[in-house]
This record gives sequence, structure tokens and C-alpha cells, in this order.
Amino acid sequence: MKTPAPLPSRRDILKTTAAFGAASTLGFPAITRCAAPNSKLGVALIGVGGRGRSHVGAVEKSGEDIIAICDVNQHALDAVKKNHPDARTYRDLREVFDKLDDIDAVVVSTTEHTHAFATLPALNAGKHVYCEKPLTRDVHECRIITEAAAAADVQTQMGTQIHAGSNYRRVVELIESGAIGSVTEVHTWVSRAWGWQTQEQARKNRDILYTPDTPVEGQPPPAHLDWERWIGPAPHRPFHSFYFPGPRWYRWWDFGNGTMSDLGSHRNDLPWWALKLDAPLTIEAGGPAPHHDIAPASMWAKYTFGARGDLPAVEHTWYQGEEKPQIWKDGKIPKWGNGTLFIGEDGMLLADYGKYLLLPEDTFKDFVPPKQYIDPSPGQQQEWINACKGEGPQPLCHFAYAGPLTEANHLGNVAYRSGKKLEWNAKEMKFPNAPEGEKFLGRSYRDGWLLEN
Repeated sequence: MKTPAPLPSRRDILKTTAAFGAASTLGFPAITRCAAPNSKLGVALIGVGGRGRSHVGAVEKSGEDIIAICDVNQHALDAVKKNHPDARTYRDLREVFDKLDDIDAVVVSTTEHTHAFATLPALNAGKHVYCEKPLTRDVHECRIITEAAAAADVQTQMGTQIHAGSNYRRVVELIESGAIGSVTEVHTWVSRAWGWQTQEQARKNRDILYTPDTPVEGQPPPAHLDWERWIGPAPHRPFHSFYFPGPRWYRWWDFGNGTMSDLGSHRNDLPWWALKLDAPLTIEAGGPAPHHDIAPASMWAKYTFGARGDLPAVEHTWYQGEEKPQIWKDGKIPKWGNGTLFIGEDGMLLADYGKYLLLPEDTFKDFVPPKQYIDPSPGQQQEWINACKGEGPQPLCHFAYAGPLTEANHLGNVAYRSGKKLEWNAKEMKFPNAPEGEKFLGRSYRDGWLLEN
């Protein structure tokens, strides 16, 4: 087991939380500053392989100027450099911030454990930021980034692409308009089962990247990969193909936080948006005994939230892998592989990425949905670009929204690793009933890597 990380001081990470309960979740204000209308953005892209390739394409499609590109994978850099020969290239994300005078906006698509290290200096420099989900690796990093965004007065967006889809918007309209009455119970489940499990379970769950345990010996890294910079702030370990390329890294506590933090950004986004969820009051979780290095393939986490204005208290439970809600197991709802079930006083609403169903179906056979009032999105990336240029409204997944959502997802893992039901004091970032769980909120970093606001 690793030595528990020293936690940032309250003064360092709680500069703006006095505004709890103000204009947005956890009191972080909405930000509206943008660039001059109709101007081209000068964009730096940090991480241009994997998800980063789509962001390169989005910036190209929008006609913005790609000024700088950065990646630890030389193959990824070379692929983008072919079409942008004048762009500055970097292998170390820290060096991108040595020259920012011609950069207006930064797109971050690195491995989760370096998200904060690419995002924070951009915010501190007053640059607009788009960061892939989840926003950070852990809770403390998330609070630091959310506060920095509140102070920066720039346009931000987390890459929760499904938030831009029309189906989620229709579901939110139904919940907000009271189609099923007041909602006090929600269940969200995903069938993906990647992570710590037996080989037999991995075969059953189609985990083609099955990882039996932490490798005892390393391997020579590929010539095109800068392994030292890929490791970045995480504790050093020898290269192994279990970690790279993606999405292998996502199941390791040092680099990602497994399915909960990854798909939670997409799946928990729906109840978070529709029910205006805030910081949870309690979190408890269960599953197999935690592995010291690998996130679980299957687990569950239950959150309780207090009343929010006119909305009642609500209980939200997350399930992944082999875990499912009891109502699903009992066959009382359609057995969709992935979904969110809202249980209201007048009925239920079952939703997935591209479909929804009001239940019982007989009760709602003549139901007329409310008039659509949430505007369509041009897409998660373009939504942010337009806002940066003053050509559209603030992105809906700005960091004042996405930060607290990411915190809550991470807290599910913290409860799982702690093995206790946790009472969460969000303002103080403490567990009054289980302070020993606070060691999972953050960590220390390797020499040369600092996260300072």
C-alpha cells in the first residue's frame, strides 16, 4: 500500500466555497467572458491521439487556428503535424505554457491523471479550456480546477458529449415538467465490466484487456512513447502494455479511476442535470474487496442528496458490471443493458443515451410531452468554440457544473475503497464520521510536478 498523500490545506483549495448555494452547484458562478465575435481562435491541443483526434477535427472543421500540439506519443504528433506543419510541437505538456501570447484556448485530451496539470495553468493564464471527462483524477484536483475556473472568467467545457444529444434534453424536460411527479429515487447502471475481477469473470464480461494483477516486471517502452512524461505526476512504475495504449490505463487507480469515474461522467450526468443535484450528504458503496492498484469491474455506490429548493431529497444508486438494481433483476422494468430509472410519485421514466420510456406504459399511452424548451446543441465541441468566440451561450457542461459532478463520481470510488458509509462535509472536504477515508481524496506528486493555484 502507498503512503497516504498529504492533503492540500483548506486555505489553498477552498477560496470560493463561501458562496455555497448561490448561482450554481456548490456555489461556483457561471462564467460568460468570451473572445471578440467572429475572430479565429488560436488553439493549443494537449493530447492529440485517441479522443484528441476528434478534437483536432472539431477545431479544423470550425476553421480555428491550431497553434500548438502536444503529445507523449510521437506517432500522434506526426499525424497531426502533417496537416499543420507550422504548429509548435511539444512532448511535455508543461512546456506548452512557456509561450501563450498567441493562444486563446486549450483543449486537454490526455490521460486522466494529467488532466489537472494541463488545465490549471491554462485557467491561471486566462485561457478558455475544454477538458475531456472526467475532469480530474481525484476529488482534490477537481475542487482546485473548479475554483480556478470560477476565478478565471473564461469559457470552459468538460467533454461529456452525450450532454449535447437531443434525447437527454427531452428526458430533462420531462422530469422538470413533472411528467412522473416528484422524484425521490434514481438508479443508474452500466454493463461495462472492465477492471479487477477473476479471469473467468473477465471472459464472461468480455473484458478483452483483462489484467490479472500489477506486473512484477516491466517491459521496454515503444520507441515512439515518452514513458517518463506519460507517467508524469504519478508514482513511477516501469512501462508495461497493461498501461498503454488506452483504454488500458483507465482501470488503474494511479492513472484513472475505473468505470465509475469514466462512464459516470456520461451516465450520472442525466440525473445530475434533471434533478439539479448538489454535493451528496452520504455515500456508501460495495463490491469485491478493493485491490490496491486496480479499480473494480463490478461495484455499486449509493448517494443521498438533500432537498434542493422545491425539489425533495433523493437517493441515487450507481451500478456497474454485474451489479444491477433489484427492480431490474425482478423483471419489473425492461432489462436494458444500460440505463437510468427515475422513480417518481406518479410513475417512472427509464432512459438510455438515445431512448426513453415512461412506465407503466398503459398509464402513459395518451401522454403528451411538454413543448421542447432546451435548445439543440451544435455539438459539445462546437458549443464551447462558439462561446469562446462570443457566438453562442455558455456551454452547458462548464466547470461549475462538471466539477461537482466529477467530485461526486470520485466520491463513489472513495466510499468503495474506504469500506464505510461516508458522511460528506462538502464545504470542508471532510468525512466527519470517517476521517481515515480522506486519504483517498488526493495524493502527493512526483518531483517536478506541482498543482498550485
